[in-house]
Amino acid sequence: MPLISTLRRLPQGLQFVCVGAAAAATHLLVVALLVQTMAWAPLAANVVGFLLAFCVSYSGHAILTFSAHHSSHQQALPRFFLVACSSFLLNEALYYAALRWLHWPYLPSLFAVLVIVAVVTFVAAKFWAFAKGAA
Repeated sequence: MPLISTLRRLPQGLQFVCVGAAAAATHLLVVALLVQTMAWAPLAANVVGFLLAFCVSYSGHAILTFSAHHSSHQQALPRFFLVACSSFLLNEALYYAALRWLHWPYLPSLFAVLVIVAVVTFVAAKFWAFAKGAA
């Protein structure tokens, strides 16, 4: 796996950005496909996008971004799921505000929200979800 080896040499912040970009791309693509091809409401499509992006995000962060923390999946998975769910609630609130009150188009709104929420997620993941032995 030369790609993983190359990515492991990057600073942790860039690793987080790479994994986050893959998760965000998954999220955006799923929302766009559901809205455009199946006429789903953007907020409903966002739930499905979140769940699929979570799988990409956890796997990438466990294998790459926070692998040096050596936290067990038994500890990290439920914690990261709690972080992700909290981040998702923030995501939904900000997305709702952008759609409802700012009247921004759904994809630029979602992109902006994902960037904001990524910062919160990094801090919580690094210092709690993947922190070995953290209470």
